[in-house]
Amino acid sequence: MKRLYTTLLSVMIIMLIVGAILLLARYFQRRKPILLQGRVVCTTYTASSKIAGRIVEMRVREGDNIEKGALLYRLSTPELDAKLIEARAAESAAMALDSKVLAGARRQQIETARSLKSKAQAALTLATKGLERAQNLYREGVISAQKLDEAEASYRAALADKQAAAAQYSLALAGAQREDKQAAAARVEAAQGAVAEVESYIEDAKVYAPITGEVSSITSEVGELVGTGTPVVEIIDMADAWAEFNIAETLLPAFTKGRVVTLYVPAIDRYVEMCIDYIAAEAEFATWDATRTRGSFDVRTFAVRLRPNMPIANLRPGMSVVIDYSQFE
Repeated sequence: MKRLYTTLLSVMIIMLIVGAILLLARYFQRRKPILLQGRVVCTTYTASSKIAGRIVEMRVREGDNIEKGALLYRLSTPELDAKLIEARAAESAAMALDSKVLAGARRQQIETARSLKSKAQAALTLATKGLERAQNLYREGVISAQKLDEAEASYRAALADKQAAAAQYSLALAGAQREDKQAAAARVEAAQGAVAEVESYIEDAKVYAPITGEVSSITSEVGELVGTGTPVVEIIDMADAWAEFNIAETLLPAFTKGRVVTLYVPAIDRYVEMCIDYIAAEAEFATWDATRTRGSFDVRTFAVRLRPNMPIANLRPGMSVVIDYSQFE
């Protein structure tokens, strides 16, 4: 009996040892889970002006939530204000000239031209009668040929004066020529264009929010001089968020566009689903250098982006996101 008990005890011990060995072997052979870590990224916009100037008013602060079209800041533009005054003065002068051309000659000018025409007509009548008398007297031998030539010259001069006066009177009645009117109208358009250009530059001194979002940073303050196109206010579009990962090429075949993946966001302690919508066409950098003596190779990475199917509350740029690769197996 004692021998039987000893045998059973030995068998049990052997079985326990074998079981422990199997458990240890299974434990050491078990694959460690592959966790891929990325980060949350949001679209960022920078607000700047097309003109240079000094900031005289800042309407927002870092962390403010703003609506699209809200005024962010305003620049001082004394030079443009002076140019606007100059441009408007040129516009007024051009419009006055255009009105003068369209109105034609003044009433006094027309009356003067009429008087000159009448005077020239009277002179021509007198010269005509003088020429007729001179011709008669010349035929009777009373005057010389020289006197007749003088009478004819006076007649021709009077006739030319009468024609010139009539033309001047007709011009006064007709007003400006078509080309003069077109030139005056063109000057008005050019002056109005100059005013509109300066006004547009002055309007650019007010910078508005291009999107609805949150102010992430302000690089310049009131009183500082900023140049053309200098970024002053950065705005994050919190509604346009996605997850970005750098995936090793050995794991990349499991990632396909359109596939829905479960991710864990530690900051909000929540599992979320996102869809793969971008895989870089070209590798970016190596994550591990191979040891040539072992015949291995460098492993490179590809950028992969995933977008949520619906908005995720409290998701902010820079947060870590984790993918358990076992869901691809």
